[in-house]
Amino acid sequence: MSALRELYQEVIVDHSKHPRNYGSLKDANYKKEGYNPLCGDKLTVYILEDQGAIQNLQFEGSGCAISMASASLMTEVLKGKTREEIAELFHDFHQLITQGHEAALEEKLGKLSVLAGVSEFPARVKCATLAWHTLKAALAGDHQNVSTE
Repeated sequence: MSALRELYQEVIVDHSKHPRNYGSLKDANYKKEGYNPLCGDKLTVYILEDQGAIQNLQFEGSGCAISMASASLMTEVLKGKTREEIAELFHDFHQLITQGHEAALEEKLGKLSVLAGVSEFPARVKCATLAWHTLKAALAGDHQNVSTE
């Protein structure tokens, strides 16, 4: 196993065991639950948006290592971002985890690129995108349940 791949795995394990921004957010103006029935991942995303940008972003729930690491990394990366920036990052992130390693995307996505290996396991793409789809639905005011199925 390459040193880079090993480092990526360590980062994923660290974020899954010690998720950043974990817990409810009392002053959130958006809250949404998401569920991945295939893996059993369940999470709730809390968003505080003010003046057109994400001021705070947290999540809580349980799931596989990929799901928890992705949610944790997402909360770190999206703080301070506008909806337009979030939409672009979602698009690029989805492209990376479905199509694999691409230097330009990895550079653009920074720490999110640790999840590029998910592309080798198509069934895990839903795990990696659950938090993202949940956040997207919350910001859109979508009242439908978020499910990866």
